[in-house]
Amino acid sequence: MAFDDRFRISSHAVILNAQGEVLLLQASYGKQAWGLPGGALEPGETIHQALQRECLEELGVAVQIDCLTGVYYHAEYESQACIFRCRLPEGASLTLSDEHLAWRYWPLHDLSPVQRQRVADCLAFDGVVRSAAF
Repeated sequence: MAFDDRFRISSHAVILNAQGEVLLLQASYGKQAWGLPGGALEPGETIHQALQRECLEELGVAVQIDCLTGVYYHAEYESQACIFRCRLPEGASLTLSDEHLAWRYWPLHDLSPVQRQRVADCLAFDGVVRSAAF
């Protein structure tokens, strides 16, 4: 990679409910896919700052970041996705941005293979940050 080449990096939150299901948001654009809260870093942001900003924008609440559990390369997007274990504040009420149509908690077995791997790694976090390429 040359000095002036660019690539994408994003930060995403794995948030569970009491039943161990994963919070996903449905995009209001493109294929209206379901994905983890979070998004791309802006110039000058750290991965933690981007996650806080994205979650506040998308969910209307500030999440508690517990730990970075994995960094995953997605060839389709030429992007590195940083995955964090997070929590919502007690009694939080979600307010979606215009970028999303809906939110829902999903059981792990219903996630796409890529999401399932990232979330499973997050749930099994043992202090070692995982990585994989998709």
